[in-house]
Parts: sequence; C-alpha cells; structure tokens
Amino acid sequence: MNIQNKKAYFDYEIIESFEAGLELTGAEVKSIRSGGANFAGARVLLQANGAYLIGLNIQKYKFSSLPDYDPARTRKLLLHKTEIVAIQTKMRSAGLTLVPLKLYNKGSLVKIEIALVRGKKKFEKRELIKKRVSNLSLARRLKTNR
Repeated sequence: MNIQNKKAYFDYEIIESFEAGLELTGAEVKSIRSGGANFAGARVLLQANGAYLIGLNIQKYKFSSLPDYDPARTRKLLLHKTEIVAIQTKMRSAGLTLVPLKLYNKGSLVKIEIALVRGKKKFEKRELIKKRVSNLSLARRLKTNR
C-alpha cells in the first residue's frame, strides 16, 4: 500500500522530508490498507502539544460497526519533541510549509511522510509540464524506431 499526494509534488518544491506515525483506529488502518484514503485538502498543523494531520479523508471501513464515524477527523502525528522543535524552527526561519506526501506500510504499521516545502511559481509549473511532454514524445519516437 502506497498512497501519494500527487498535487503536493506538483505544487511544491520539497526541501526536507520526515517520517511520522499516525494515531488511528483499527477500522481506519484496514480502510487505508484497502486504498480508502484521500489527500485532497490535507495539511499538517504544529501546536504546543504536538503535530496534527487535518483533512486526510479516510473512508469508513465497510465492515466497521461505528455508527458516528467522521472520515475527516483530526489525527495526531507521532513525532518526537526534538523533531517537532526542529521542524518549527525551520518553518519560522525559512518561511516553509509542512504538507503530507505519502501514506505507506512499514511492516504492520501505517506511516506518513511529511515534508517541509516551498511553493512553486506558475512559470516553474509550466516548465515542468513542458519537460514532461517533451520526454513523453521523445520516448514515443524511440519506441516507434525500434
């Protein structure tokens, strides 16, 4: 299982990434393993008592018996205090943002990769699209010439 936030890779320049655990219920873990997570609108907030993931939409597990399940609830990130302090100082000094990138399994655990990012300008995004298109057309030409 590997769920990626593709929009974040397109909209932001990734400076540094961190691995964190997530505080989840059993039904949420099963739902994530079956591919029921969506990063649309997800973000990370750092507060005095820890880091929190807001807006990650995890669908209700189809065999779950919880009647009042909130798919977009706030979930705590499991980070060491030293990591949180380091992230906060880098965010303040360089004007960076913290966004979630990937959700994946590490053994039996569900981990999330978060990253310090800087927003890309429009012209950088356009260059990336042009580069992709030219690489794709080059690959097509090479494939047809074989």
